[in-house]
Amino acid sequence: MEPLPLALGLAALLGLSYGALQVQVGAKSVVVIQGQRAILPVWYTPESTEQPFVTWHLERPHKHSQIMVYMTGGTKVVDSDFNRRLSFLYPMPFNNVSIAINNTKEADSGQYMCTVNLLNSGSEQNIGLINLTVLVPPSLPKCQIHGSPRVGGNITMTCNSTFGKPIPKYNWRRTGPTDQVFFEPVQDRKRGILRLNNVTAGMSGTYFCNASSDAGSSSCTITLEVYPPINGAMVAGAVIGALIGLGLIILFPLQMLFYRRKMKESQEEMANEIKEDAVAPKTLSWAKSPGSDIVSKNGTLSSMNTTRDHKLYPSKPPSDTASITTATGSTVGYKPPFSNHRGGTHTPTPSLSSQSLPLYFPPMANGVHCHHANVPIHRNTLHRTNGAQPQAPRLHEPAAPAQGLTSSTLSRMGAVPVMVPAQSQAGSLV
Repeated sequence: MEPLPLALGLAALLGLSYGALQVQVGAKSVVVIQGQRAILPVWYTPESTEQPFVTWHLERPHKHSQIMVYMTGGTKVVDSDFNRRLSFLYPMPFNNVSIAINNTKEADSGQYMCTVNLLNSGSEQNIGLINLTVLVPPSLPKCQIHGSPRVGGNITMTCNSTFGKPIPKYNWRRTGPTDQVFFEPVQDRKRGILRLNNVTAGMSGTYFCNASSDAGSSSCTITLEVYPPINGAMVAGAVIGALIGLGLIILFPLQMLFYRRKMKESQEEMANEIKEDAVAPKTLSWAKSPGSDIVSKNGTLSSMNTTRDHKLYPSKPPSDTASITTATGSTVGYKPPFSNHRGGTHTPTPSLSSQSLPLYFPPMANGVHCHHANVPIHRNTLHRTNGAQPQAPRLHEPAAPAQGLTSSTLSRMGAVPVMVPAQSQAGSLV
């Protein structure tokens, strides 16, 4: 008889609990890999035709936010980070209020809380909690070699992924030319370090590093080539060559600068020499020096005279004389003065500016030349004058015969050719 009261007591308890609202979860923790779809299973009992009021919250370190709400009228996603990624798994209203998150990200990790409220039900247990963890595969690691890859040297290989959740572990092995596996302490699986001491040429090859975690794996490769040891002579030659090259690089600009300075100084010296040589023109003068002949700088014809005391030649009218244009005594082109008293004609003569001193002719008496005592003796001695010789008044002398007067005749007569510089109308030398 005792079991009956026990059965009634259990039935009464079941009846009371049947009328109370309870929220249940299908899993306390959900783990997905980044990019996959995450489902958070939640439902409530008992089933009811009343419209529930459902809210979902996400709690992350240093952040708490409401992400979605369902109430009479529809569903609304509150957090913009979940736009087009968050939705109820079943159409609402329904007692299964599970949600689905598409294209998950590492930032979606956290604790999710679901709250359900009904109008005519109690709220003894209306909250459900689920932890979501989004794993991130290791990023592509970077393989590097540190140290001197030469025979007898020490090198260190590193392998590192910039991000990954959870932190990946690393494993080094050589794939060629022969496969080789390394163990601790040669390699550090947590930090991805492989140390090789006293390397040999046989250690050359391709090394493979794999970074792996529960979220996935990624790998990288690197080629090790061990070189022969360094030769001291080669090092010395390289150092000397580098120093020589550096010296040439420094000396070349200095040499160019020195060359330009020398060129500039040479140009300045040439300019100064030209300035010193350039003398302003001066007025030319004829120097008087007894006993010697001085030729003018401009090369004009000089006058000639004797050094002994002499009397001026008797002057004749310009019409009766002609200039002699040679300094050697040539009589080419010479026309003796001719006066035809009978006919009254006169030989034309050049202008006074081009006249030279007349030749000396001895006086004639009855057709015979008479040597005068004042005739200059030294006819070959020349004397330079600084201007035209003054002419004495013309004496009345008998006219010389016009016929038969030749160069030889003039020489026998003792005529001396005299040259006078050309004169301007003002009387100055030209």
